[in-house]
Amino acid sequence: MSSNTPMPPQGALIGGQWVTTQATLDVEAPARGETLTRIARSQSGQVDEAVRAARQAFDGQLGDWASYAARRRSEWLLAFAAVIEANHESLATLECQDTGKPMSQARGDIKACARYFRFYGGAADKLHGETIPFDNDFAVMTLREPYGVCAQIIPWNYPAQIFGRCVAAALAAGNTVVLKPAEDACLSVLRLAELATQNGLPAGVLNVVPGLGREAGAALAAHAGIDHLSFTGSPETGTLVTQAAAMHHVPVTMELGGKSPQLVFADADLDAAVDAVVRGIIQNAGQTCSAGSRLLVQREVAEGVIGQLVERFSALRCDAGEADADCGPLINARQKAKLESRLGAAEADGIRVAARGTLAQGAPASGHFVVPHLLTEIPDGHEVLREELFGPVLAVQIFDDEAEALALANATDFGLCAGIWTRDGGRQLRLAKGIRSGQVFVNNYGAAGGIELPFGGVGRSGHGREKGFEGLRSYTRIKTVAIRHG
Repeated sequence: MSSNTPMPPQGALIGGQWVTTQATLDVEAPARGETLTRIARSQSGQVDEAVRAARQAFDGQLGDWASYAARRRSEWLLAFAAVIEANHESLATLECQDTGKPMSQARGDIKACARYFRFYGGAADKLHGETIPFDNDFAVMTLREPYGVCAQIIPWNYPAQIFGRCVAAALAAGNTVVLKPAEDACLSVLRLAELATQNGLPAGVLNVVPGLGREAGAALAAHAGIDHLSFTGSPETGTLVTQAAAMHHVPVTMELGGKSPQLVFADADLDAAVDAVVRGIIQNAGQTCSAGSRLLVQREVAEGVIGQLVERFSALRCDAGEADADCGPLINARQKAKLESRLGAAEADGIRVAARGTLAQGAPASGHFVVPHLLTEIPDGHEVLREELFGPVLAVQIFDDEAEALALANATDFGLCAGIWTRDGGRQLRLAKGIRSGQVFVNNYGAAGGIELPFGGVGRSGHGREKGFEGLRSYTRIKTVAIRHG
């Protein structure tokens, strides 16, 4: 790591102070398998203190965040966006080293984080209720009020981005936050929290409790003092988190992953589609909930499209993040071993590896690299078509007509994103309505991150929405006021 990159604090942020913990955790650089630094290993006691601090800040005992006029919250969020931009390069370096992703992608993530604070800063004073026509003797209105203390459990694949989309929205709505970042990668989050406290955020409004999911995460999800919970991670952990929150009737937003298809028809701009398909699976080494991990291609152009993909995949290179290659490493040795095992089982089942990328010359031998794989000749219902592999693996299926394409697209329990490539306007709309998915992109994939676009899934991909105004509204509850005036 560059000597000019400030290292974040090693404690937990509670009530505006960085608190040391008895135990700590090593933070590993996935590109080299070596220790970068150490972080706090928060326990239930620190989580309890953080929730109390957030409550006191919300109720006005520590500060008066909830009673801030919306324009004052807006001013702070917009000012903090400028702080993030001023620290862009050092934050990107932390993100690159900590997650292993290519430096250009890390820079994009920090830019996106700043955009979240700018977007929700601009939206904070535009959040309003409605008036409702009722009996003539009444005036009826709805008020949008903050929940109170919002718990946020965020993952390791996009720590800075998801910090922005969760924290900025919650604060814009007037809530206070207790955030548990992922132990595998959270250095950018800790640094962002440090910058927030240094730039005028009242004590207790943002609290951060690093640590293990089974300790700090479990304690936060089950805490009786939280009013709302958002979680991004696996469906299995999401189930446990939801069950814990349900004990206290806490509403939850769950973003749980995907097995997203891209459907390429014969009339599509095939060059544009191939470019998007490659980008959609290699970004962050495929460790993306919305990764386009399935390609469905119409039979009459399948040979040509697969041929282009073979050429493109064969040219892909993996290296450490600072080399800014096509792919970085997977996050840890466990993820690497899991993916390699699944790829080995797929080959044993007769699935063809049509192409694979290579490890760049000089790439660290101790890094957790798995090169991109292009899989074809896959039996219907195979695991690689159904389960989220969370790596740079693209599974290809061939279809004959629109009905078959739709059936294949929906042949999964996930439903986060989908891409449709066709010039036929009627087909675009029919498929956009028919695909079971929270987001559908037509002749593009991902819409450059789409900070303004509501994001979330159906089925095993979760429920609730983040991003855009829907994400902001999700951090409020509606109160109806009916005034009888005679």
